Amino acid sequence: MLPASIFLNLLLLLVFRHRRPLPLGPIPAVHSLCMALISVTIFTGILLSTAAEIRDTRWFWRRSRTTPFQWLLCFPLGTRPSGRVFFWSYIYYLSRFLHAVRTFFTILRRRRLSFFKLFNNSILIFMSFLWLEFSQSFQVVAILLTTLVYSVVYGYRFWTAIGLPSACFPFVVNCQIVLLSCNLVCHVGVLLMHFIKGGCNGIGAWVFNSVLNGAILFLFLKFYVQLHLQKRKVGGGDHRFAAAKEAENLEMVKDGDM
Repeated sequence: MLPASIFLNLLLLLVFRHRRPLPLGPIPAVHSLCMALISVTIFTGILLSTAAEIRDTRWFWRRSRTTPFQWLLCFPLGTRPSGRVFFWSYIYYLSRFLHAVRTFFTILRRRRLSFFKLFNNSILIFMSFLWLEFSQSFQVVAILLTTLVYSVVYGYRFWTAIGLPSACFPFVVNCQIVLLSCNLVCHVGVLLMHFIKGGCNGIGAWVFNSVLNGAILFLFLKFYVQLHLQKRKVGGGDHRFAAAKEAENLEMVKDGDM
């Protein structure tokens, strides 16, 4: 993902000397529609599979005094990545590659690399792989939250891509912050369950996952602080320059390409 993005950016710099955006036509709108439908499908599939898994294994959990909520946050030690729930986890992992295509759209339209976007998409793919490889606890809740938010976000992106009015606030970024906040709360729950229940499966991968989520949240907060400071800095200067910078930042925030 990272090498391909850098290669595309260098290729555009060599072929096209100007930095004008390249027209993509309806491709971003089609991509957003596909991602919205895929997210809805994964959300529905893993929700139904989780409900069936809870129903079929409830008798076993009673012996270990485990509730469905505890199972969602903390897989028992020795859990293997097989069955209907992990099937949808694998589908989610594959969908991350299609989601990462938006990075190429950003390079073609803005003609510049975005460190946050490269880091975010690469980490999402890597974290999804860890979920499967180590049967990491909490992944069911994470996939449910992510696909629910992404179905809304990509539906909104399709809505605006076909020319319909957009929200008067940074809708996409706010949704991403809500998602990160919910993940943070759930991570605290996983940590508590790990000590209460005597261990959760894939806790090593979970620790690494938590560090990566913290890095993404830090980049979000850094972006907002820089945006606020930039507005204060240009507010007393040239009004045309300030308006241009504000318009550029607003476009970045609304699209979520930071």
